[in-house]
Amino acid sequence: MLTSGAIVNFFIVIAGSLLGLLFKKGIPEKIKTTLMNGMALCVLYIGITGILEDGADIIIIIISFAVGALIGELVDFDALVNRLGARLEKAMGKGKTAIAEGFVTATLLFCVGAMTVVGSIDSGISGDNSTLYSKSIIDGVAAVALTSSLGIGVMLSALSVLFIEGGLTLLAVFVAPMLTADAITQMSVIGSLLIISLSLNMLKLTKIKVMNYIPAIFLPLILCIFM
Repeated sequence: MLTSGAIVNFFIVIAGSLLGLLFKKGIPEKIKTTLMNGMALCVLYIGITGILEDGADIIIIIISFAVGALIGELVDFDALVNRLGARLEKAMGKGKTAIAEGFVTATLLFCVGAMTVVGSIDSGISGDNSTLYSKSIIDGVAAVALTSSLGIGVMLSALSVLFIEGGLTLLAVFVAPMLTADAITQMSVIGSLLIISLSLNMLKLTKIKVMNYIPAIFLPLILCIFM
């Protein structure tokens, strides 16, 4: 089954989140903060290693960020996600539970990396889910740590994983001609830069609206054809 990698990833994120919720109840706030900072440093490391790809084209990356930011601000994905989180918090009858923060943080971490793109493409074109299976294990461990700090919003990101990875898997056959090695490299670097931005937000050093840069990830598919 072509989407089995996305489905496995979906259930492992949920399982990791459930474990995180169990741990969350018995962890003092001070330790949660320390865990969160440690997780942020790990996310920073993931982002830094991702930008060290050979073949990164700075012109394509700059144009992608400029146009992507314009699209993102016009649509305002960040506001949409935060409104969704606020509605969920209200529906659950809770106060400030950081559902939106957990959802956004986990969605970006689980869905923006090179393994998501490459794994989904392999799954869609050749039926090889090995990359997505490996990614699932990493995401499961990360979900435990993130949920223990950010709460149930992290579990909701499993839906993002299913939608994005499943969607890329199903679309891979149709967009395969555009998925050159060069395009994948640029997408990976842009995704890694967003992961670095995410880590800085987690460390409370910045307040970057990372969700509004999401369109930039997909623009190299078009730009690499003409450039």
